[in-house]
Formats: sequence, C-alpha cells, structure tokens
Amino acid sequence: MPNQASRVQELIKHREDLKAKIVQVNDFRAGSLVERYRRCGKPTCHCAQKGEAGHGPSWSLTREVKGKTVTRIIPPDAVETTRRQIAEHRRFRGLVRDLVETNDQLCDAWLKAPEGVSREGAKKGASKKRSTPKPSPRLKPS
Repeated sequence: MPNQASRVQELIKHREDLKAKIVQVNDFRAGSLVERYRRCGKPTCHCAQKGEAGHGPSWSLTREVKGKTVTRIIPPDAVETTRRQIAEHRRFRGLVRDLVETNDQLCDAWLKAPEGVSREGAKKGASKKRSTPKPSPRLKPS
C-alpha cells in the first residue's frame, strides 16, 4: 500500500489529468433525442391504416429546464451532430463526477497526511517564497 504522501501525489496527478480532459471537451448539449412518428388524422391517409407507423420520423430533443420539460425540433440533417453533442455531454458529466470524487479523496488524504506533505506543492509551479509587499507610492510635495 503506498504511503500517504505518494497517495496525495497520485491524486493530484489524477486531478490535473481530469482538468486537462475537461478543457478539451467539444460542443455538447444535454437532453435526449427522440424519434417520433405521428398520425395526421385524415381517415384516408396511409398513416390511418392498421399497423402503419405514421408520418416521420421527426426528431426532437427534450431536456429539463428549471423543472419543466423543453422540446426542440431537430432537423433530420442535424441528428448525427446532435447525437455526438449528447454523447459529449455524458462524457463531460462523467469527467466532472470523477473530478468531484478525486477532490473528495484528495481532501481526505490531506487530513491523514503527515505534516511534511504540503498543499502548496500541489499547486502547479507554486513558489515557497512569499513576495514582499511593496511600499505604497507617496505623493511628492509641489
């Protein structure tokens, strides 16, 4: 079992890897793509025949916004793009879930870590030396 200091470093690296993946996320959108067929209501139309699927397909994207379901019609030529965007949203959500879990584990590891393990070293390019405050400029008497 790795010691606590190496566990912290492992979690930090994993967190940085996740951040890098999140930055590379492409266009995405939330929701579900639904294929629909409808009946027009004319008794002589082919869609009124028994066993007929109806007119379609037509595509709609549904998602929840502020507690209400919102539907947007998707043109047939945009269906594949929309599928990719929905898949990218699922990937993004998975990365964020993993980032939250990793940060939770990292916070727990820091609680258990010996005093020699510093959080300052976790910051990329962190400097141990503190900068000295500069004196404020004084007004010259005229």
